[in-house]
Amino acid sequence: MNCKRTLNCISLLEYLLLVSPPLNNVPIPKIRTTPTAINKVIDNILTNIPEIIYVLYVFLKIKKHKFLTMTFCLNSTIIRPDNNEKIKNAIILLHGYGGDGKDISMLSLNWKRHLPNTIFICPNGHEICPVNPSGFQWFDLTQDDPNYILEQTMNAEKKLNQFIEEIKDEFSLDNKKICLSGFSQGCMMALNLGLTSNSEYKCIVGFSGKIINQENLKSRLKVSTNTLLIHGELDQVVPANFMLEAKDFFIRNNIRIETHLIKNCDHHIPIEASSIALKYILKKFNIF
Repeated sequence: MNCKRTLNCISLLEYLLLVSPPLNNVPIPKIRTTPTAINKVIDNILTNIPEIIYVLYVFLKIKKHKFLTMTFCLNSTIIRPDNNEKIKNAIILLHGYGGDGKDISMLSLNWKRHLPNTIFICPNGHEICPVNPSGFQWFDLTQDDPNYILEQTMNAEKKLNQFIEEIKDEFSLDNKKICLSGFSQGCMMALNLGLTSNSEYKCIVGFSGKIINQENLKSRLKVSTNTLLIHGELDQVVPANFMLEAKDFFIRNNIRIETHLIKNCDHHIPIEASSIALKYILKKFNIF
């Protein structure tokens, strides 16, 4: 009986999404409530119902995503365009400390319907994370030594640059067709990669990260890749002041930077941040 109900729910969601107008364009009526903390939470949930339903729907039907694991120099989760659409762009998503490619690939669940010719490539870090052996890392954090961390990040850059060259060869892409994005430690790596390459990437989109070593990065700057940084104001893992420091670095080095501080948000990527990032990427890829 419960299985039947579940199937009915999925069928209803599929019907609404296939024959009705896009849910994100359906206006949600405003509900007047007494301004209490609980009611504010309820209002936020109601406001985001269309996105929540869509993400739930796609998650339940994940098999339709051509959700593949491929091996380059880094094991990767690959989400190809639907219906064999021609690949014109790529978004490389770099996970955070202790995560993996499948974790960060969840961003593609909403983004891909707006980016029909885009392939999403989500590599696992090249090292097992000692704090979470089922996950990976881009650089070790067990030693609180800036020189050691810098050395580790340089090793990660070499591996990721090799990986990106493999991706470009495999899918016939150049840097101008690639967006580098990442969360936390992945954001830190995206910033380093995107500003020290021989040619500009289409853009960098970073969540909850920072510049690892400003002096080192400044000495290696080669390009001025347009960048968006998004951070939660309540982040205690990578405090939000690091975003402000990064913004100052970008401005002083004449690199275009946009920043967004998400209220009441800690160290994660909420729907609001995902939507801001998507709009930025669509603009950079000239998709409207």
